[in-house]
Amino acid sequence: NDPTVKGGAYFPITVKKHLRAQEIARENRLPCLYLVDSGGAFLPLHAEVFPDREHFGKIFSNQAQLSAAGIRQVSAVLGSCTAGGAYVPAMSDEAIIVRGNGTIFLGGPPLVKAATGEEISAEELGGADVHGRISGVVDYIADDEEQALALARRLMQVPARTRPALPWEVLPSREPLEDPEDILGLVAPDPRTPYDPRPILRRVLDGSALDEFKRDYAESLVCGYGRLFGIPVGIVANNGVLFSESARKGAHFIMLCAQQRIPLLF
Repeated sequence: NDPTVKGGAYFPITVKKHLRAQEIARENRLPCLYLVDSGGAFLPLHAEVFPDREHFGKIFSNQAQLSAAGIRQVSAVLGSCTAGGAYVPAMSDEAIIVRGNGTIFLGGPPLVKAATGEEISAEELGGADVHGRISGVVDYIADDEEQALALARRLMQVPARTRPALPWEVLPSREPLEDPEDILGLVAPDPRTPYDPRPILRRVLDGSALDEFKRDYAESLVCGYGRLFGIPVGIVANNGVLFSESARKGAHFIMLCAQQRIPLLF
């Protein structure tokens, strides 16, 4: 979206352009990267944007169908995403948000004040902390747009064009940066004593590298991507009692690994 043109709003022709891009992605099995900064539908032309089955709502239907077909849907929320603009990141497989700049909500602070009388900032209503820690709508928080785009590049590295026997690249194995022998002092003798799995993982994974998924949401379950002997793996590790949010986080992550055919390590 280009927010310098009517706040990135969707006109009837914008919808056609978006749908055509999704059609090309479907035909060629190309992953979709959405750089989202939109105020949703252009309200003066509301009647021409929504009613037809090939209009605005078809965008979200396509996202679900493309994801089900194994064609990745990744969003980077770079600005204010309101109403219809909020659905695109929510319907994506994985979403990134820029702290202090990206927001996601159906109605912004002026609408909240008109409806309830409450005064609230955009960041408090739908910023990075709200969706990264509480709602779980976004999976990664970036400090600036440069970091968000670099993360998007990493997420888009898994190819969707073909499905060979091994859809991922096996890299040369690397030793952990932290000494694996330290594990003996990290786990208590009593198996009922809880412990943080992250220090363990840093002493097991190649290069001690773990890309955590939904790091600040449902912290009683740690999920993330790493490598063992050069092979990519998805990590699912307990970090306390499982709650409903933890279950949703785990199910979402396992679905993504299944979609990319990445082995899981529990």
